[in-house]
Amino acid sequence: MKIESLFGITSALLPLCCAQSGPAIRSRSLFRRFAKPVVWWATPVEIRSALARLRQNGDLPEREVNDAVKKWEMLERIVREVNPTEQVRHLACGVPEQYLLRALDAFQLAAALAWCQGRPRRRPSVSFDDHLARAAGSAGFTVHGLES
Repeated sequence: MKIESLFGITSALLPLCCAQSGPAIRSRSLFRRFAKPVVWWATPVEIRSALARLRQNGDLPEREVNDAVKKWEMLERIVREVNPTEQVRHLACGVPEQYLLRALDAFQLAAALAWCQGRPRRRPSVSFDDHLARAAGSAGFTVHGLES
């Protein structure tokens, strides 16, 4: 039985687009378990930024970056997006101090909180960023990461 939704953090979505052995296997396994991934509105920008960095650092050849962009564009068709609303901004304003997160991570967590109307109640989230994963767990999400 598939669980309906999962909030996906960029760090766990990127490996779905490009071959990052261990993380890619874990991402595929997690995302197969859920019917409808939910992402923050800025996730497409974060994905493309990460791919550009991988190309610039020589970690991913141009052809693989182009393939990764195409894979992301296919994923974009099935994800549900949390838009940048006043509610998200309001929630994000309190997140840095409460969870010691930087601005973009604060928006990710605020979007996840907005998605569940501020009541995570162990709803699933996936993040391969340890700091953001700990914050999401503290907020009440069940966080799936590389090790969980």
